[in-house]
This record gives sequence, structure tokens and C-alpha cells, in this order.
Amino acid sequence: MTTTNKQELYTSDAAKYWKEALSDKLPAEWRVNVDEFESDIALKKRGKIEHKLFAETRLRMGAYGQRYDNGKRYDGKEVRRVPFPEEFKGPDTYWDAPGMERIKLPWGGLTADQMDLFADLAEEYSDGICHITTRQAIQLHYIHIENCPSMFRRLGALNITTREACGNAVRNVSADPRAGVNPDEAFDVTPYAQALFEFLLGHPDAQDFGRKFKIALSGDEAGASGLVNIHDLGLIATIKDGKRGFKYYVGGGLGAVPYAAKLFSDFVPEEEILPLAQAVCRIYGRFGEKKKRHRARIKFLIADMGWEKFRETVIAERAILPHDDRWSSYIKDIGKFEEKPLKPAGKKLAPTGDQEYDFWVSTNVSAQKQEGYSAVIVTLPLGDITSNQMRALADVARKYVKDTVRTVVEQNLILRWVSNDDIPAVYRELKKLGLALPGAESILDVTACPGTDTCKLGVSSSRGLAGELRARLYKKGPELHEAVRALRIKVSGCFNSCSHHHIADIGFYGISRNVGGYVVPHFQLMLGGQFENNGGAFGIGTGGVPSKAVPAVVERLTEQFVAQRNDGEKFRDWVERTGKATIMQGLQDLLEVPAYESDKSYYVDWGDVREYSVKDKGIGECAGEVVTLTDFGLKAADRELFDAQLKFEKDGPAGVAAAGTMAYRAMVLAAQGLLKEKHPYISEEPELVMETFTKDFHDTGIFHDPFAGPKFYQYYQQAHAHKGAGLDKEKVQHFLHEAQLFVEAAHSCYARASLAEPAEKAEG
Repeated sequence: MTTTNKQELYTSDAAKYWKEALSDKLPAEWRVNVDEFESDIALKKRGKIEHKLFAETRLRMGAYGQRYDNGKRYDGKEVRRVPFPEEFKGPDTYWDAPGMERIKLPWGGLTADQMDLFADLAEEYSDGICHITTRQAIQLHYIHIENCPSMFRRLGALNITTREACGNAVRNVSADPRAGVNPDEAFDVTPYAQALFEFLLGHPDAQDFGRKFKIALSGDEAGASGLVNIHDLGLIATIKDGKRGFKYYVGGGLGAVPYAAKLFSDFVPEEEILPLAQAVCRIYGRFGEKKKRHRARIKFLIADMGWEKFRETVIAERAILPHDDRWSSYIKDIGKFEEKPLKPAGKKLAPTGDQEYDFWVSTNVSAQKQEGYSAVIVTLPLGDITSNQMRALADVARKYVKDTVRTVVEQNLILRWVSNDDIPAVYRELKKLGLALPGAESILDVTACPGTDTCKLGVSSSRGLAGELRARLYKKGPELHEAVRALRIKVSGCFNSCSHHHIADIGFYGISRNVGGYVVPHFQLMLGGQFENNGGAFGIGTGGVPSKAVPAVVERLTEQFVAQRNDGEKFRDWVERTGKATIMQGLQDLLEVPAYESDKSYYVDWGDVREYSVKDKGIGECAGEVVTLTDFGLKAADRELFDAQLKFEKDGPAGVAAAGTMAYRAMVLAAQGLLKEKHPYISEEPELVMETFTKDFHDTGIFHDPFAGPKFYQYYQQAHAHKGAGLDKEKVQHFLHEAQLFVEAAHSCYARASLAEPAEKAEG
């Protein structure tokens, strides 16, 4: 049964059809799981399940709420608004209105039949677009909750589940999309990723977490696609004395405050990776934070317990685990993941003289370790592919590579086992589909999270900005300097790093600033992250950039890099050698926001037509702006924090110690700045500021972020206990990120207060 009538899809007859037609196609446990969720929906309709409990239930089935005040999608040419059907509108996100469905794809594996199914589901239930995520899953937006059970059954019939795609559980197990064909890998990690997925899915020892738990595998320590360093649990393939095993890492993560994963063991044999993962999950579930969500990731548990104690506790837990045959039974079936080519090997690729084609080959085609075959990346602007494109691409896969397609963390698809002789034909077919964009894994291929398009946490339009950056960079294309093309840009709509902005050469995350009484969209600029070495290093924020100035900032940055770099110098090395203060000094003329009356474009976010804020305030004498004490206070906090980051980077151990105390002072200055609106003469004495800020801003809830809650206040509260003193280098680095977030939260609080002021005055 297929239909494009969405109302028809809601009927009990349609749901009954799929339930009966696919009843024997799903694994028994999955079938029960979907049936139970269908019952939960019915109970929710009758008011028999409270909202909080149902929310966690649907999240564990991959069903997210989404915003719809700003629904926009990038269609490859422009950011366009998506009309929202009237029948979908309602007050309760993902109950009376559609939401987003995240669908797990372990190690990113896709078959042609599954691609056809995704095309159908997007066309029938969604807006005709499949979105590839930065963890190799697929998301469909505008899904009505009542369609979920039917959709789950159709997915399950092709061995796809949404179970635990969200919620406080083990998320999608990701892996290098070139696993098995990567010339630099120790061995193919695909079967091990599948084993971890199957073993931990629904496992009783992985059901009592305070937050999510992410796993990644890589066969190549120096590569990028596994990104082991930023995961809760990460495995890198290695061979010791002829035996397969893994370097085992625990405790990585980005989010608001990035933590590098720690090496648990330099060799864990293949038969031990599952029981050790089980032991880690048990310790995380038992001792991890459950009440304070901002401290509920395993990286914070390790920080609180101390690395050695955590490691000893996991080892002791492993020793008492009851034996499970599944720990090693999968090993005998590893061979079933071995892929076979559809076509004979081809000849070595050589330039053809066709500039457009040769440029595409240079950026999107890479040689496999199997001679005569290549992996071809299909570049998807911002991770979006239409139903028609997905269906046609499935046919291309059947014709040239069989079922050897995978999703990529940079929001693309990759066709593996393409015979070199077929590369020109594949290019022609992709070009007909509008899928032959060059620039994969380069500065042209900007990564972005959903941002304000559909995410309720979005502050600034990450997709709108990324679309603009892509358009401008593509105009230059092959003319870009080789060192610039090698860079990566990643844009997040908020501090949570869903686009991995911390490990980008040039990263941005959405913030806001109060300028002359208007709230203006901005992005925090991050410089010097490292995508290679499995996400090997984190960039640090350097300052806020007006959203509309970001393209000019990127252009200036890349021009400076090319002009000033030493021969062969990487971007991160150039940033460290040059210094963020010098770099930012060269950008100062781009960072000023013009007055609203002279250029209103700065007050509208990318891809939107509405003003980001419509607040009139403070036109003083001689048409000058009134600068409040709060403005001065927040500016002082920004400056102190920036200086702290420079101390941390440049002045050795003494600089690290100074950076900690300066970061704390920046938090005090930000808190004091907010207080000056009510207490203009309040001193900078830390105890007084903390006490007054707690009373006026924490206890009243005024400071709390609408979605993050009291998290940022708690950063300040924790910092007040140590005042930035006595911290080692790693803790100071984390503290700098926390201080940055608190200062940004102070700016946001000030902006919210400015917007609320007219209503308050009217009520008075």
C-alpha cells in the first residue's frame, strides 16, 4: 500500500494493514517493542500515561519533538521555508503536531532496498527529504506520532530499528564508513560494530543511564571518520602478536564542554570488547549522575571519581560478570560481513582534461585497499537528499556496487567497491540526479546541525549560515588554495556541538548579543580544532561574530592563513603560532554591528525574512546609543575570558594557573554586570556577587536558559567553590569552556530581559 494522502495514513485501517502484512517480518523482540509503543500511544490518547513518562518512551523509540516556528530546509540552491499543514498544528510538540524521527543505522550500512524504503517513508510520512546525521543515522522530519508504529514495522521488515535512537540509552553505534576498504586500517571493524549494536540494544545493563551513551569504532588511528576521541566509548583496531584487538577508550564527548576520551587499555582482545562494554555500562548506570542532567554523561563521572578509581571499578565489575555466550559467539560469523564487488577491477585513474570531472574525482573519489576499486562520496548539501534522489541513487547502487552503501559522519553517502572503469559512468549518473557536487571532506562541504530550522535548542540559523557559506565557497571551487580546500567548517545552532564544531578547523556555534536594544544573531568563533586523529584536538572560542559577518570572516581568515603560513604549515599550527589575539585583531573591523537604522540585514538571520528581534530601546542624545552598566560589565567579562584563553595557550604552567583564576573572574564580572541593572553600585567582591546573583537570578529562575535550565548557574556555583585555583591543565581547559558558556548565558539573559521589558512596563 502506498499513498500520498497523509490523512489516510492516520486511519486505523492503514495501521492495521501494515501490522498484518508485516507481522512475521520483524524479529520477535522488535515486534513486541512496536506493539507496546502502539499501546502506549493509545493510552496517552486516553490520558492514562503522564506526559513525562510518555516523552521518555517515545524518545527511546527515536521520536523527538521539533520546533515549527522556523521550519526551513536547504534544497541545494537556497534555504526555503517548508509550509506546515494546518491539520498538523497543535499545542503539544509531537502529540498534536509532527516531530522528528531518528532511525539507527549501525556503522552507517545501507542496502539498495533500504534506500528505496527511506525514499517511500520520506515521501509518504514526511516532507520528501531524508536527512543524514553526524552520527550516521537518518532523520525524517514532520512525522505524525500516530504514523510511527506503521513506519517502525516497515523499517523492521528490512532489519532497521529506531529503538534507543534517542533517550538515555546506547545510541547508534558508528564506525569508519570506509571500514573494510580503508588502505590504512588494521582490519575491518564492521562486524565488531554490529556485535556491539546487537549486544547492547535493549540490554538490561544499559537501561538506567542518566543521559545518552555513544560508541564509535575506527580501523585507522590517524584518520578522521571514526572520531573515537569524542565518544563515551571508542575502539581503534590494532593487532598484537598476530591477534586482533582494540585500543579501548572511555569518557570522550563534546556537548557544551568537550572532553577527550582516555585510554583504558592499549589492547583488548576481540572476545573481551563486549563484556568490557557491559561492565562500563553497569558502572555508568550505577554511579552516574541522574538528577543534574548537565553532569550526567560518563565523562563527568570519570572526572568526579578520578580516572584510576573509575578504571579499577570497571575492571572489578568485569571480573564478577556472569558469563554470556554472546561475548564471543559473534566472532565465528565475522566472515559474513566480507563484501564482494559487482564488477571486475578497473585500471588506475588518470586525469582526463575535463576540469569539472577531474576536480570531482580529486575530492570525492578515493582508492580502496583493493586494487582497481574506489570509494565514491555522494555529497549531500547539509545532509539532505530528496526521495526521488534517494530512490534513483538506489538504482545506481544496484547497477554498480550492490549493497555497499554507507552514511558518512559529514552528512554524505559513500558508494564502495566502484570499479575504476565505472567512475566516469557513475559521475554522469550522479550529475543527472544533481548529486555530483565536488568538494567532499573539504572546506566546500560545510557541516551543520538542524539549528533553528527544527531544533528547539537552536539559537542561530546554522543551516542558513552553512548554506550561504557553501554557496560562496563553491563559486571559487578549484580556485581555492589547496591548503584552504583541506580545511573543515562546522556550524552548530547552539553550544551543544551536534555538528562537531569543537573539532573543526573553523567552527561556529549560535549565540546572541544585545546591540542597541535589539537581540542580534551571532556565532561564537572556534579556531584550531582537529578532525584528524579521530577528533584529536579541540578548538577554543575566540569571540562572537555577527551572523551576517561570518562569510566575510571566513574569507579574511583563509586569506590570512594563505598569506602568513609557513611552507606546509597546517591551519591549527598557524593558529597556535600566530595567536588568537593577533588573528582576532585582524578581524575587528568585521565584528561591529551597524546601527539598526543604517543596515537592518544584520538583525535578520540567514534564510529568514523576519527580524531576529524587534525591540526598540535606548536612543540617547545626539542619536547616540545609551550604553548601560550591564553592557560594560559583560564586555569586561568577554575581555577577561579572552585574556584567560591567551594565558592558557602561551604562558606555560604559570599561564595555566593564571587562566583558571581569570576565567573565574570573568564569571564574576558577568554576574556583576547583570546585577548592575538593579544594583548599580555593587562591588566585585566574589561572595557578595555570588550571594546576590543567587537570590536575584537563580532563585527567581530569571537566569535559567529556557532549555538548559540551571546548568549554567551551576557552572558558576561550582567555580565559586574553587575560584579557578588549584586545577591541573586538563581541568582548566574544561573550566574555560564552562566559563565561556556562563558568560554567553549572561548575554542571553540580558537579551531576554530587554525583550521582556516593554510587557513589564505595560503591566505596571
